[in-house]
Amino acid sequence: MVVGTGLIDLRISGCGSLKEKRGVLSRILRRTQNAFNVSIAEVGDNDHWRKARIGFCVVGNDKPYINAKVDHILRFVDQLGLAEVVRSRIEITGFSDLMEGTEDPEEGKYD
Repeated sequence: MVVGTGLIDLRISGCGSLKEKRGVLSRILRRTQNAFNVSIAEVGDNDHWRKARIGFCVVGNDKPYINAKVDHILRFVDQLGLAEVVRSRIEITGFSDLMEGTEDPEEGKYD
């Protein structure tokens, strides 16, 4: 199992209230989720009108695929043009070593 996570710091110009910010973020989150089928949410800078931090997560079984998908998500959010990407950070973690050698807890349960 491979997990790709990302944090994106955004600057939202032209917002004069938290309500306007939520509208812009809602469009970014909904479009990204629909396009890539990822878990994505606002995870920071909740009380700032012109700043936002969103986080997302992608799970799969192939590291190059997850890496490419994370890159596509970053590019997609930037190209939406709804907010300026100030900074981004990604992390890709593999859990194959932890999964090897584990026994199925259901195996032999009803024998």
